[in-house]
Amino acid sequence: MEILPMDSRVATILILALYVLIMVSIGVYTARRTKNTNDFILGGRNVGSWLTAFSYGTTYFSAVVFIGYAGQFGWGYGISASWVGIGNAIIGSLIPFFLIGRRTRLMTNHLGAKTMPDYFGKRFDSSKLKTASALIVFIFLIPYTASVYNGLSRLFGMVFDLGKNGGTIIIILMALLSAVYVTLGGYKATALNDFFQGIIMLIGIATVVALTVQKKDGFSAAVDALNVIPDDKGNTGTLGSLFGPDPLNLLGVVLLTSLGTWGLPQMVQKFYAIKNEDAIKKGAVISTFFALVVAGGSYFMGGFIRLYCTLDPDDNSGKAFIETVNGKPVFDTMVPALLHQALPNLLIGLLVVLVLSASLSTLSSLVLTSSTTLTNDLIKPRVKDFDDKKQMVAMRIFIAVFLVISVIIASNKNASISTLMSYSWGALSGAFLGPFLYGLFLKKASKAACWTSFFTGVGITLIHMFLFSFGIEAFSGIRQSVIDLGCPLNLLSPINAGAFAMIVSIIIVPIVSSFTKAPDDKVVENAFSSLNTK
Repeated sequence: MEILPMDSRVATILILALYVLIMVSIGVYTARRTKNTNDFILGGRNVGSWLTAFSYGTTYFSAVVFIGYAGQFGWGYGISASWVGIGNAIIGSLIPFFLIGRRTRLMTNHLGAKTMPDYFGKRFDSSKLKTASALIVFIFLIPYTASVYNGLSRLFGMVFDLGKNGGTIIIILMALLSAVYVTLGGYKATALNDFFQGIIMLIGIATVVALTVQKKDGFSAAVDALNVIPDDKGNTGTLGSLFGPDPLNLLGVVLLTSLGTWGLPQMVQKFYAIKNEDAIKKGAVISTFFALVVAGGSYFMGGFIRLYCTLDPDDNSGKAFIETVNGKPVFDTMVPALLHQALPNLLIGLLVVLVLSASLSTLSSLVLTSSTTLTNDLIKPRVKDFDDKKQMVAMRIFIAVFLVISVIIASNKNASISTLMSYSWGALSGAFLGPFLYGLFLKKASKAACWTSFFTGVGITLIHMFLFSFGIEAFSGIRQSVIDLGCPLNLLSPINAGAFAMIVSIIIVPIVSSFTKAPDDKVVENAFSSLNTK
């Protein structure tokens, strides 16, 4: 059955066609100005504050947040889910710009590091660290990319009746579109597209939030209606409260989605390319405002999910019925259901472009980070006469390989959007956050501490995946024991596992560095001498 009337579907298709034309045109335009690998990877290290801030924000937020997280946490925590968006703005955007932005730009520029693995290799004088971190980046960026594709397919499934394989077709088309403009223009194309897409996101989120609340007779009436609805534990008066029904696990979500940006290669690489220190200061303000509107708006909107959706098939209130799988609601369908009820049909085209913009900007950064990491950090050191031309060809080939693998994973709908993202961020930031952060500030940070963080971050993620997500019968006893513990922090949640891995990384690096040998004094002094330069 077709979900939208004909006129709305035609309008949506026309808007999409215009959007795609603009994206490809930007790719063609920037291709003429991308002359070498430095241009392709970092835009010549000459990107201004507005482009950097918007690129940071649009890489940060995608369909994962708007479709997956807003639905799951809005359902579970009500309007207190808005704290996640506030945390994203303050901890995930404002603080890293001021805390690590300047040091990252100066040190990576001085060392000639183009990627995070390249930074590890030169800062700690270890080619093995460089190789290991490059493999971690490639492997664990894939589930994040797959989660973005899942969010897109959910949205298009709401708008059009695409049949059984429609979601897979959309995933493939989006992969091709993101591959085209990234392959053509590299970082410059990504940054310009991110700015254009960011404008769409700001306008779209503001519109959607306003209509979501207005549909329920304004903010006060909507909150009162929420407080009447029981939460998952059967309590009323919590979903409209300031800290919600489960503040401790809400904190885990804030930490994963906010602190994680400090150690994600696709995020910190924005600081490698920024033009100068003044651009960092301006970029901090712009990116924080962007995060407040986009992330804060998404989670705030998600807080009203229960006013639009129900798990009761006999509910006659006009709410959208959400099916369950293994006794749990399908969270990824909730936001599309809310939007279908809250928005006029003629605004669906704006919604589609909004989520598409958020997702393609994230996808472009992910595929660019992955392909450049493999080429620069794994292939280049092992191939003789690997000049700029050959590197450009290799990066474009790896873009295709990365996208193909991500599409295959995304076509399997067994894993939720939030689960895929949680494991990706948990492994990457759990491995890199401590080494990257202390590498910028602590001269005594050691190679052994880096290796320890790599093993703990990836190890915690893999152990959690095998114990709790794969459903392996041999581990059923362990799963039940964790449930029986009744721990206030939900250890079954991949979100809390990811947040735990990040905290471990921050704690373990200075501890291990205190009794292990730092790199050679010349290596350390060379790295830190860059910080004296304006």
